[in-house]
Amino acid sequence: MDDLFAPFEPDLNEPRRRRFKPVPFRMIAPNMITLLALCLGLTAIRLAFEGKFEPAVIAVVVAAVLDGIDGRVARLLKGTSRFGAELDSLADFVNFGCAPALILYGFALHDLRSVGWIGALVFAIAMALRLARFNAMLDDPHRPEWKKDFFVGMPAPAGALTGMLPLYLNFLGLSFEGWGAPVILAYILVIALLVVSTVPTFSGKTWGKRVPRDWVVPIFLVVVVGFGLVISFPFESLVTVSLAYLLLLPLGTLQYRRRLKQEPAPALPASGPDAPSEGP
Repeated sequence: MDDLFAPFEPDLNEPRRRRFKPVPFRMIAPNMITLLALCLGLTAIRLAFEGKFEPAVIAVVVAAVLDGIDGRVARLLKGTSRFGAELDSLADFVNFGCAPALILYGFALHDLRSVGWIGALVFAIAMALRLARFNAMLDDPHRPEWKKDFFVGMPAPAGALTGMLPLYLNFLGLSFEGWGAPVILAYILVIALLVVSTVPTFSGKTWGKRVPRDWVVPIFLVVVVGFGLVISFPFESLVTVSLAYLLLLPLGTLQYRRRLKQEPAPALPASGPDAPSEGP
């Protein structure tokens, strides 16, 4: 009977083993940024329910900025992980799918009742489908390296920021009462279509790895001027950026097709007298 429980008796002479291996902070820092962005997205939903659309929009915009930072921080610190990628996708669905859809519904789409709610659902589900496709493409080993410079379809943060363009215009004095709801519905359905489409768009993920020395000071000046414009004229800047992004979408498609034509064609099977025969 004593032999039965012998394997379960602790050996006091054996050194204590650590049950959990310490996690480097470089693995935690990007996920903390993602969680902060998620908190902003959830706060935007609460503000939308309270009718505070301006701070709700600002919360989504700041979440988009943090979303652009967390991936770069992870690559810079070499702290990328599968856990971080999954967390980032879940946060993106809340921040750029659910939050903008509910903000737009509370702002104008509720005037259309069930039709407006269907439009909000389509917008949110389009974001979910786009993020699921993006995650599936990460595991594709045959994707050429140059295609990492392009997204397939409009990325989720860009879709959210451009989708809220009617709100920016309203904050600048344009009224949508009476006639605006159907126009906003049609507009967000177009954005949802661009999100789930296969239209190639610039990713910008590989930009900034190496900066020419002569560009350093001009970049500093551009960043300072841009920051000043955003702080002084936030919604004017958002309108300008949103319209410029939509107008420049065809350039991304043209650049993608140009790069695709430059890609070497796959090697054809050998033919001729030296080719191996198929028969015995």
